[in-house]
Amino acid sequence: MAILEKLSSKDAIALEDKYGAHNYHPLPVVLSRGEGVFMWDAEGKKYYDFLSAYSAVNQGHCHPRIVNAMTEQAKTLTLTSRAFYNDMLGKFEKYATEYFGFDKLLPMNTGAEAVETAIKICRKWAYEKKGIPEEKAKIIVFENNFHGRTTTIISFSNDEGARKNFGPYTPGFVKVPYNDADALQKALETEENVAGVLIEPIQGEAGVFRPDADFIGKVKSLCNENGVLFIADEIQTGIARTGSLLAVCGDCTCQGHCEKQATYQRPDMLILGKALSGGAYPVSGVLADDEVMNVIKPGQHGSTFGGNPVAAAVAMEALEVVRDENLAQNARNLGELFREKMNEYIAQSTIVKLVRGKGLLNAIVINDTEDSSTAWDICMALKENGLLAKPTHGNIIRFAPPLVMTEEQLLDCVQIITSTLKKFEK
Repeated sequence: MAILEKLSSKDAIALEDKYGAHNYHPLPVVLSRGEGVFMWDAEGKKYYDFLSAYSAVNQGHCHPRIVNAMTEQAKTLTLTSRAFYNDMLGKFEKYATEYFGFDKLLPMNTGAEAVETAIKICRKWAYEKKGIPEEKAKIIVFENNFHGRTTTIISFSNDEGARKNFGPYTPGFVKVPYNDADALQKALETEENVAGVLIEPIQGEAGVFRPDADFIGKVKSLCNENGVLFIADEIQTGIARTGSLLAVCGDCTCQGHCEKQATYQRPDMLILGKALSGGAYPVSGVLADDEVMNVIKPGQHGSTFGGNPVAAAVAMEALEVVRDENLAQNARNLGELFREKMNEYIAQSTIVKLVRGKGLLNAIVINDTEDSSTAWDICMALKENGLLAKPTHGNIIRFAPPLVMTEEQLLDCVQIITSTLKKFEK
């Protein structure tokens, strides 16, 4: 079989089923091309993308500037490892630290790698700077979190599908309820040797669960008061997805770093991935100031591919696109319009309970039990009607289109969604 031979959807699915591990349950659509907010399947049917590869494709599919940066760099140098310097990494580190307002960047490849990196930095900082006895550091996390699927990360997950039969689990984590500042305060007062608090500003995988408006600020204040690191996992919520550059920016509408914005809850460590490359290449990273990042010394952490020249070129261009095309503001405006239109529908609906979210990270809650197939069936019907979305947690459908979407396209998508939902009304 030639590598570039075109396959039918049926044949492509059969190949994956036979030769691939069954670790995902995809919607039965085989995609072969993408551009902007659209994707096409193997037979040429066109779809609106309303998942954006879990918010990795904020800049739209195959953005020409990002693709050009990738291909041009790939023609000259792709990989050196970190055994040597390359002429792109320093540029990227300077660009990213100035863009987000931190002293240092530690580049990796995947989101889970970046979370693992943050955990390691936090623990090392705790032993070397805070004086916590070695092997005793604890990190507070939140129930229903999703930070990845490595052995360490699933050790503090509530998702039994991700956890069961993968133990023994990594110790050193304390779980408290999300959106409960009192529970966090109690844990900080009663638990010994707490090094940091790891949090998603909005819990995406949990169903786009948005906390109270003052919750992240309370988390930041409690971390400051107790001398622990505030670690923000913005892998899914960052890079303009929620209508600001970062979700921790609150209501800030700037397109870059802004320390003076009153609503900005600056983390001690910022974890990024996904849209850091516009979905074109695996790029992730952890940003922190020198007081934290300088605990990492040569040989103590790394990655063969982390900080490679292609990743550096792609990430810089991806971030330039976010700023040049005002994607944060577009996400803010279209997100408000989407929730307004969906609430108009929900007011007369029996099948949808509510819509929630921020910017263009939204979800609807289906009026059925979590173990029902209704949300899946709706997504299957949406597929037939030319829109791709995916359920999460059984009865929740996440809607997260590329941020390059226009108002006309969004209203077209609302029409597809509402007309599809009408066929499921009781």
